[in-house]
Amino acid sequence: MTDTALTQLLAETKFDANGLVPAIAQQHDTREVLMMAWMNADAIRETLESGRVCYWSRSRQALWKKGETSGQIQDLKELRIDCDGDTILVLVDQTGVACHTGRRNCFYRAVRDGALTVIAEAEADSKALYGEKG
Repeated sequence: MTDTALTQLLAETKFDANGLVPAIAQQHDTREVLMMAWMNADAIRETLESGRVCYWSRSRQALWKKGETSGQIQDLKELRIDCDGDTILVLVDQTGVACHTGRRNCFYRAVRDGALTVIAEAEADSKALYGEKG
């Protein structure tokens, strides 16, 4: 990406008062929605420069390159911005699971028959991926 294109993208992104914008990660080939996280300008820049998706961790107050501790990486295929400029979509190639609970995606609960139901079991042990905090 050229500096001009990056400058234009960042100028058209509507960051909130904390300098963040929601980012939806979607598997590029199956279109499965994997997760939602936050990006700031530095995370967007790092993602585009490195080709590995990077987010802003609100709990750590630091950049967080997906998979840096767990190995569950997201390789960027394409970054898109919505019509209002207030949401980012990252099309990714997800290695392993996307959710810190060990599930393929973070949307593993659904309201079915009037109850909140778990619709996907964990595929990996979150403690093994992330340590005791899992």
